[in-house]
Amino acid sequence: MRSFLIAASVAALSVSAAMAGPLDSRFGNTVITKDGQGNETHLYYAADGTITGKQNGQTFKGTWKLDGGNVCLTFDQLPAGVANPTCVPASEHKVGDTWTRGPNTVSLVAGIQ
Repeated sequence: MRSFLIAASVAALSVSAAMAGPLDSRFGNTVITKDGQGNETHLYYAADGTITGKQNGQTFKGTWKLDGGNVCLTFDQLPAGVANPTCVPASEHKVGDTWTRGPNTVSLVAGIQ
């Protein structure tokens, strides 16, 4: 029975990890988004499907989920300039990468910042 429970736990963790795929590098790190209006948002993804973050001194939380080729974020408290849900392409990035998404500059930096 114990072996079955261990195998089931490993299988469940493998499925959730496989589902995250393009977001794996975000776990334990910080996604920083800068818009053209002076807002800087720090977003922290957790493997359990939750997010937390801060923008201009205010904190927020919510959830994330993969939906086809997109990651959709739903916030409990909306950061400035954000709608619920917000869905963007779920692209893979490495720590140190910087990219643009529309008018925004996005970076993936090491650790929680």
